Amino acid sequence: MFFHWSYLLLLPGMLLMFWAQSQVKGTYRKYSRIPSSMGMTGAQVAQEILSSMGIENVNIEPIQGELTDHYDPRASTVRLSEGIYNSTSLAAAAVAAHECGHVIQDRKGYTFMNVRASLVPAANLGSQLGPALIVIGIVLSFLGGISSIFINIGIFLFAAVILFHLVTLPVEFDASHRALKLIDQLGILQGEEKKGAKAVLQAAAWTYVATAVYAVLQLAQLILMSRR
Repeated sequence: MFFHWSYLLLLPGMLLMFWAQSQVKGTYRKYSRIPSSMGMTGAQVAQEILSSMGIENVNIEPIQGELTDHYDPRASTVRLSEGIYNSTSLAAAAVAAHECGHVIQDRKGYTFMNVRASLVPAANLGSQLGPALIVIGIVLSFLGGISSIFINIGIFLFAAVILFHLVTLPVEFDASHRALKLIDQLGILQGEEKKGAKAVLQAAAWTYVATAVYAVLQLAQLILMSRR
């Protein structure tokens, strides 16, 4: 019971997540050392993009940590990590532009972003209770009790987690697409510099793909473990 062959299903997902994390960190560190020719900080890039789109009343604030950048729609705030906010690197421009891509999605009512936001409560509940209920069901099955209801509810709840991660993919890809387009249109990066920004955003995209793949494999593993 403590080890089931189905755990082997998680290995490809774990390896993919490890590879994706190493890619994003390596690519970020590489291009965080290369300054842009325009010399714009991440904060200035964000402000330039928002101003060009006529978007007002969005704060741009620094936040502690590395790669902790995000857009908070509830507070109408773009939060940029310390290595992005004041940096003039190619990585800073790419990340700041990506977060502004989320702002644009929010202001334009991008469908997948709205769907993802609506899934947050279910995904949080599913990630916390889903696996636990499935394990409780498995334990009850060994004790001869009613187990199927716990297992089925757990699977249903965890399916919300997978749906959240799948919907996240078009949200992140679209934000990066908008970012690269605006970087080019506004002349924030020049020539070969744009390839660096694209490399940073492509590496980051793999982390979302890896997370989605791992979630799917985890659900498959839980289902197989519950069948005996």
